[in-house]
Amino acid sequence: MTAPAPTAAHVTGSPAAAGEPVIRLDGLTKRFGSGADSLLALDDVSFEVRPGEVVALLGLSGSGKSTLLSLLDGLQPPTSGDGTVLGTALARAGRSELRALRRRIGFVFQQFHLVGRLSVLENVCTGALGSLRGPRLGLLSYPRAVRERALDGLEQVGLAAHAFQRADTLSGGQQQRVAVARALMQEPGLLLADEPVASLDPESSAQVMRLLARVARERELTVLCSLHQVDLALSWAHRIVGLRSGRVVMDVATEGIDRATVMRLYEEVAAESAEGMAAAVAAGATVARHPVSASALVPALTKGD
Repeated sequence: MTAPAPTAAHVTGSPAAAGEPVIRLDGLTKRFGSGADSLLALDDVSFEVRPGEVVALLGLSGSGKSTLLSLLDGLQPPTSGDGTVLGTALARAGRSELRALRRRIGFVFQQFHLVGRLSVLENVCTGALGSLRGPRLGLLSYPRAVRERALDGLEQVGLAAHAFQRADTLSGGQQQRVAVARALMQEPGLLLADEPVASLDPESSAQVMRLLARVARERELTVLCSLHQVDLALSWAHRIVGLRSGRVVMDVATEGIDRATVMRLYEEVAAESAEGMAAAVAAGATVARHPVSASALVPALTKGD
């Protein structure tokens, strides 16, 4: 079973937003380790994300999606290249600047990272910890304004009735919606989501993606969401940025494009990469990467959860 096919009710044209890009990357590269044993995780990544856009970062496991999101969140420095997020230069920012940047970025994880024994409401309140001083022990230790804002957030994600329920009693889809409400407590200028529906069933996946798209529209919020499901990307994003072996291999608007076209682009990239590999081997070059063949790539990108 797959997500609903894209329709006009899901995707509208990319917002014509003025001002500076929320994300601007120019040749961003990340290498782990050094010498012959080093791993090139991101290779010359360049693209922009405008205010209010919902962009799907599409690729197989190991394509560099999570590494890219961690760089955008200021958790790791780039090895080379340039990039700015919300006006902060990733390569030149100091620790205090990166901490300030992270307070302006909401992050939704694949595994929810809720505290199961706490109430749903208290889990959402933890999203405001970056703006509060001192530790918080129990729901009543949060300012009333924070608790009221958390309740409003739960109302927005359709879970206000579960506010005082233990988080670990919710379904997976409900827990991810709580995680979205928690991220929004930061009042972020950018929302990053790392495979937020990878562990959910198709119906719950569609609910979470519908929520992210609605929040982006209502708050004029920029969202960059990593996925491996083509159908979801087409249904809920304005653009698809495709990663393969750490490189951007596709950057297309979803309006007017269909699933077959996306898959054909991936097939062409895989075929070109295979030809390049064969040429390098014939020339006696040492090849460090192991491209995925088109026959392996297409089924993996096609399948849902």
